[in-house]
Amino acid sequence: MLTRAKGVDMKKASEEIFVGIDVSKAWLDIAVHEQEETFRVNNDDTGLASLVKRLKKLKPTLIVLEPTGGFEMLAVAELSHAGLPVVAINAKRVRDFARATGRLAKTDKLDAKVLAHFAAAVRPPLRNLRSEEAEQLTALLTRRRQVLDMLTVEKNRLVTVRAKMRSDIEAHIHWLSKSLKELDTEVAGFVKSTPVWKGKDALLQSVPGVGPVTSATMLGMLPELGQLNRQEIAALVGVAPVNKDSGKKQGKRRVFGGRADVRSVLYMAALSAKKFNPVIKKFYERLIKHGKEKKVALTACMRKLLVILNAMMHTNQPWRTQVA
Repeated sequence: MLTRAKGVDMKKASEEIFVGIDVSKAWLDIAVHEQEETFRVNNDDTGLASLVKRLKKLKPTLIVLEPTGGFEMLAVAELSHAGLPVVAINAKRVRDFARATGRLAKTDKLDAKVLAHFAAAVRPPLRNLRSEEAEQLTALLTRRRQVLDMLTVEKNRLVTVRAKMRSDIEAHIHWLSKSLKELDTEVAGFVKSTPVWKGKDALLQSVPGVGPVTSATMLGMLPELGQLNRQEIAALVGVAPVNKDSGKKQGKRRVFGGRADVRSVLYMAALSAKKFNPVIKKFYERLIKHGKEKKVALTACMRKLLVILNAMMHTNQPWRTQVA
């Protein structure tokens, strides 16, 4: 389905043109900045083919959309493969922008217009999109996380369950544990079967505290690793502290947003690194000695570990304690 919008001028190729796409499971709403009308296509192969054809004629400067539970992945892939400049933006950034510009109402069409305005005003930089292999690895890692979550729920349930249900839950736990091991084996095999990743995996795992799951997650879900500076990579993952000050009041620095799956494995890696990695251990102990809360110190360790990994990937140099 392609809904025609009378007011959308598709011939302004010589001007800078910014496009916003609001994504839902069934369809995509598209808006062009400073044009009143919007149009809609189905979120499927047929609709995206029509969208690509239409946007190629428009020759946009930038296309912005929000990650929406994976429903945006097909659109991002098709637009990118067609050579169109598309970037997925953290939803919180767009919501904050909408509030700042007085756009409080919310519909699919209005959201598309906000995204188009955001693209024109902020002009977020394009980043390298994940390859097909990275998408496959991401799917495996996502399934692993889902199985791990279910395993945690069942183990917690076992504590309070009645005796009649215990054997059923124990059987489910056994099946989930087996599935988790199989997924770990599949993830490790997938990484080692890819020549480029094999070397990078060895590089990342040379760091004490970084295991196969952390390494695979970095490779599959953080393709920007090694390509951004330390501030940018920390902000992208969501471990960069953000000030909350107003007037004379100095609020606590907080971290939020970013890539939750990457941050989750980075947390587990930091827990291990503060015990077994001499650089991170020394850094953690110094922060605690200076009165930092353990949670704050651990977050700082996550950020430091990420910065180290980013630098190693940039220089293609393995772990060396003396330069970390």
